[in-house]
Amino acid sequence: MSATGDLVFSRVLPDVGTALTLALDRTFTGRAEVTPQSSLLLDGDGDGVATVAFDAGVPTHVRHDDGRNGPDAVAALAVAGPSLVELYETTGDASLGTACRVAATTPATNLADEALVERTRAAAPDDTGTRENDASDDGLAAVEAFLADGDAIAELQTRAREEAERRAAEWGFDAGAQADTDAATGPEPPSDPG
Repeated sequence: MSATGDLVFSRVLPDVGTALTLALDRTFTGRAEVTPQSSLLLDGDGDGVATVAFDAGVPTHVRHDDGRNGPDAVAALAVAGPSLVELYETTGDASLGTACRVAATTPATNLADEALVERTRAAAPDDTGTRENDASDDGLAAVEAFLADGDAIAELQTRAREEAERRAAEWGFDAGAQADTDAATGPEPPSDPG
């Protein structure tokens, strides 16, 4: 996925909520590309990248490389953790199409805290669908979509396991080390039945 516009920010942030706060603080207009750490560590080919469009700091559209759009794409970001965030400033329409549209508060509701939800609601124009029911419906739909996607959950678990095994091998930990530790400490003493 390639964003158009001028790159004005590129940094690894602790979570996507931090990126939303940054965009709101800067009244940023353009697109953010969010690449989760898992995709970076596993040398992914971009399948983990999500794009969020902003208008004056308010998120308007979300698209994920795996084909999910709108609230479903927000759900994909909910498990991202640390991510590389790149902001591309644009002067024209940064929207990603109607299928990607989200209520302004949906990303903050799912990825940040209530304080950011309130700040986003206050900054959003009246016509962006920020009524409480809209945000709650989008948020619930996003969570339900993620939980119903067994393949995505299984893939996430597999990738996490592979990453943990790779790092354990890199750091010299393996199953044999645990067996050596058990042998060195000897059997546990019998428990006192009394």
